[in-house]
Amino acid sequence: MAQRTLAMIKPDAVSRGDAGKILARYEEEGFRVLACKKTTLSRSEAEAFYGVHSERPFFGDLCDFMTSGPIYAVALERDDAITHLREVMGATNPAEAAEGTIRALYAENIERNSVHGSDAPETAAEELAFHFSGRELL
Repeated sequence: MAQRTLAMIKPDAVSRGDAGKILARYEEEGFRVLACKKTTLSRSEAEAFYGVHSERPFFGDLCDFMTSGPIYAVALERDDAITHLREVMGATNPAEAAEGTIRALYAENIERNSVHGSDAPETAAEELAFHFSGRELL
């Protein structure tokens, strides 16, 4: 059964011009792009989106990074979308990411790791609603 998830292409990948390659990879992996928008997160938006990490020592740096330039928010759909996207992205630390994964190919380091993907169905629903109205999810 088709499942929806959110992917974000982070400022480091956007600034290097890798967004198109990453979007193409999603489609090669059988994802259907339901919606895609280029936007810049405000500080309050970044803090809200990453609120689950607010007590962690990297929270401030993460919010600084995510507001440093444009991102692409992408709504994706396919069977087992959440698990498959996380496999395609690779480990958060690109030094540990499997060969051929997005992070192994494009990420600079654990902080500038090029992409984000929802980690569970509940999170995907929240994250999709954060970035897209129902009308935008075609």
